[in-house]
Amino acid sequence: MEEWKEYKLSEVATLTTGFPFDGHKYGKEGIRVVRGDNVTIGSLRWDTEKDKRWNEPFERASEFSLSAEDIVIGMDGSRVGRNRAKVKQEDLPLYIAQRVACIRHNELSLQSFLYYQIFSQTFENYIKAVQTGTSIPHVSLKQIGDFPILLPSLKVQQRISSILKSLDDKIEVNRRINENLEQQAQALFKSWFVDFEPFRDGEFVESELGMIPKGWRVYSLSEFLPVITGKKDANVAKGGQYPFFSCSQDYGWTDNYSFDGNAILVAGNGDFNVKMYNGKFEAYQRTYVLMPYNPKYTAWLYYAVKFHLNEITSAARGSVIKFITKGNLADFKFPAPSILEDEGIIEKFDRIKKKTASNEEEIRCLASIRDTLLPRLMSGEIKID
Repeated sequence: MEEWKEYKLSEVATLTTGFPFDGHKYGKEGIRVVRGDNVTIGSLRWDTEKDKRWNEPFERASEFSLSAEDIVIGMDGSRVGRNRAKVKQEDLPLYIAQRVACIRHNELSLQSFLYYQIFSQTFENYIKAVQTGTSIPHVSLKQIGDFPILLPSLKVQQRISSILKSLDDKIEVNRRINENLEQQAQALFKSWFVDFEPFRDGEFVESELGMIPKGWRVYSLSEFLPVITGKKDANVAKGGQYPFFSCSQDYGWTDNYSFDGNAILVAGNGDFNVKMYNGKFEAYQRTYVLMPYNPKYTAWLYYAVKFHLNEITSAARGSVIKFITKGNLADFKFPAPSILEDEGIIEKFDRIKKKTASNEEEIRCLASIRDTLLPRLMSGEIKID
């Protein structure tokens, strides 16, 4: 049986950190810069406020440019050790900023194998144990480089990586299908409920929101659901079988639940994102839980809230951290047919969300299989010849 050897990560990879770009010189044009804010759990995020670019002369461009398959790790923040991502070809070109680490394999290792080592619970636990700082946890490049890693031959690394990648590839396919379905649903909502395209040749009448098709009326969101506030603080997200929804784009897990059913989750502050979930779950105290009286309206109302989110949050209060109130949601008004069932459009949204929910469940199952296999494969417990 082949022998596995233990190394430090710095012995089997090149570790670097980024350049201290002058934040005052960032612009909207030029090459994107990967900062700590851009590195989240498993991916790079480019929300409008996170998209910082460098368009100044830069003599050290080659030294601080990233390549496809590079692994980047955020070195500061409450999720240090969890915020890590793989650079994709479509992300390029990219520069890397200070306090972001970059990992590239050397002749002893494969990048794909290092990826699964770094994206393991073992790595998270290691960083949690060595991180410093109380209010803002952080980790040094040396601490990352000291991460102990077991390494088999390149051949076995390749086989292990292929097994895990086959699961990740299926997950990615499902995610892309869901992205496409989401785009279709948003386009459908805009066509019907914003541009009124199917009714352009018909009669329109005046309403408090302007001209709307005859036979339609203006609804308030509160006619379809109560606006409930989550009651838990972030400390309950310590792992478990039930999703814990907070104001973050991501969600955690907890052992208990307060809600059960079809729900729309709206972040009450932060980036004001919207999610949808069906089942048992828990919610953060600044997250609004919208559970329609009639569950078949959930998907349609989800797209109504998502499409009009900027309108809803335009009345956000707060000087430092903006937040919305229950009233901002409950009183939100939008047009729709007086008899919703007549048009059959509600069922279309419901079918789309059922398909995406099925794909999401398959993603969770595949991810669970991968996460179960990963530590056993990476430790050599499961032998691959």
